[in-house]
Amino acid sequence: MKFPSLPSPSRVLERVPARRRLPLAVYAATQVIFLLWWAAFYPGAMSYDSISYVWHVTTGHWMSNHSVVYDGLLWLSLQSTGDVALLTFLQTVAMASALAYVAMTLRQFGIKGKWSFSAAVACALLPPIGSFVIFVWKDVPFAIGAVLAFGAAGRLAARRLRGALEVRDRAFRREIAMLFLGFLCMGLFRNNGLLVAVLALPVLLLTLPLIRRWVLFATVVPVAIAALLNTVIYPAIGVQTPTKDMVYAMNYADIAVVYGREPKSFSKAETDLMSKVAPLSHWRGRAANCYDADWAMQKPMDRRAAEKYNDQLLDLWFRVLGRSPDQMISARLCRSHIAWSLFPGPADLAGNTMISRPRISENLYGWADWNSAMKHSKYRPVLVMRPLSDPLNSAATFVWEASTTPQLQWLLVRGAFWCYAAYTVLLLLARRLRAWAPVAMLAIPLGLQLTVIAANPAPLARYMYAPVFLGILALPLLGAHPRLARRTGGKARLELSLTEPKYPAKDDPHWKAPATAR
Repeated sequence: MKFPSLPSPSRVLERVPARRRLPLAVYAATQVIFLLWWAAFYPGAMSYDSISYVWHVTTGHWMSNHSVVYDGLLWLSLQSTGDVALLTFLQTVAMASALAYVAMTLRQFGIKGKWSFSAAVACALLPPIGSFVIFVWKDVPFAIGAVLAFGAAGRLAARRLRGALEVRDRAFRREIAMLFLGFLCMGLFRNNGLLVAVLALPVLLLTLPLIRRWVLFATVVPVAIAALLNTVIYPAIGVQTPTKDMVYAMNYADIAVVYGREPKSFSKAETDLMSKVAPLSHWRGRAANCYDADWAMQKPMDRRAAEKYNDQLLDLWFRVLGRSPDQMISARLCRSHIAWSLFPGPADLAGNTMISRPRISENLYGWADWNSAMKHSKYRPVLVMRPLSDPLNSAATFVWEASTTPQLQWLLVRGAFWCYAAYTVLLLLARRLRAWAPVAMLAIPLGLQLTVIAANPAPLARYMYAPVFLGILALPLLGAHPRLARRTGGKARLELSLTEPKYPAKDDPHWKAPATAR
C-alpha cells in the first residue's frame, strides 16, 4: 500500500498569501522558542509576588495591591486545570502574537522581512526577557500590552506617512482598537500602568494631529476604566484595598533619605512624629538608603503606626519637599536609577540590578514558613518546578545565568539602554523622512521610562523589561529611508517615502502607486 507523501514546507508556504507569511513565520518561530522556555521551567517561574497571588485567590483574600485581573486569570487557571501551566502557556501565545503584530507594523515602513523576523526572534531568544514571559507575574501581560501599543502607534504613523490617516476604514479602526487594548492591558495589570497612557498622550496628540479624538479615546478611556475599577468597582465587590503603609511606603522612604542627609532641617515636632513610627536611628540609618524603599519599611518600622499617622506623615513629606526639593528629587532619581542609568549602583546598598531567577523556592519564598494557609495549601504540590526535560532545564539555566554576567547587564537586562536606543532610531528616522510621524512610536517607551522614574520602589529589572522588547523591535527601522517626495505649496509632503518590503506593498489595502519625483 502506497501512502500519500506529505507536501514539502516550501509548498505549504506557497499556499499562504504573501502578506500572511511574515506574521505566521514570526509567530511560529517565537512560539516555539517560548515553549522551550516553558518546557524548561514548567509550569512557570515564580517569585514572592507570584505566591502572594496564589494566596489571594485560594484563601479568599482578594486584594488590589496587585492586579486583580491577573489574579482572576490565575484563579481560572487553577480552577480549570489545578495548575498554573495554562496561564503561563497562554502568556507565550499572547507575546508571540504581539511580536508578529509588530513585525507586520515594521513591514509598513519598508523593512525587509528578515530584519523584523530577526528582531522578534531575538526578543524570544535573549534569556532575561525570553524566560520572563513564562513567569507568573502581572508584569508579563503588562509588557504584552506595551508591545501591542507600540505596534499600533507604528501603524498609525505609517498611515500618516502614506497620507491615509484621514481614511476611516476597517484597518484604521483595528489599529485604534489595538492601541486601546495595549493601554488597557497596561492599566489593568499594573497599578501605576495607567500613568503610561497619560505620559504618552501628549506625544501621540502632537504627532497624529488628524486623529486626536481617536487618540484621546484610545488613551483616556483605558485610564478611566482602570481608575474606576480600583477606586469604585473592586471595593464594591469586596476586594480589599491596600493599606496606607503599602501605598505611601515610598513617601516614608523619601523622608528617611532627606533626614539621613539633613537631620538638622527637621524640627522637634517633626522628629517626635517620626519617632512614633520608628526610632530616629532607623530613620537616619538603614531607612535612609535611597536605592530601596523596602529598607525603610523593615523592622523596627511599625507599619501599623505608620498607617495610623499616615496623614501627618504625608503632611511632613510635603513640607520636606518644599524646603529640600533637591534632596527629594535626588532620592527619587536614586531609587529609579534602573529606569535611566546604564549601570547598577553599589551592591551593599541594594543598588545592584535585582533579577529574579526562573525558579520556585522550596519554601515558597518564605510563605510556607509563616503562612499556614500556604504551608498546607492543596495547591502546594503544583507550586514546584517540574521541567518537562531535565537536559533542557540544565541548558536553559546555564544560558540564563550566563546572561546575568554583571558586565553584560547594561545590554541584556537593564532597559535604560534600550530606551535610548529606541529614541535614537526613531528620531533619526523622523529626520530622514522629514516627518514627525515616527515619533508617535517613541511615546510608548518614553511613557514606560517616565512612569518608573516617577515612582519606583527598588532597582527591579522586570520594571524595565517592556522597553527592552521595544528597543530591540525598533532597531530594524534603521533600514527605513525616504525614496520619493514632492513639494506642494512650498511644503514637503511624503507620498511614498518607504522602501518596498520583501513582500509587495500592493498586498497592503492602503498601498498607493509611487508618484513621479518632481
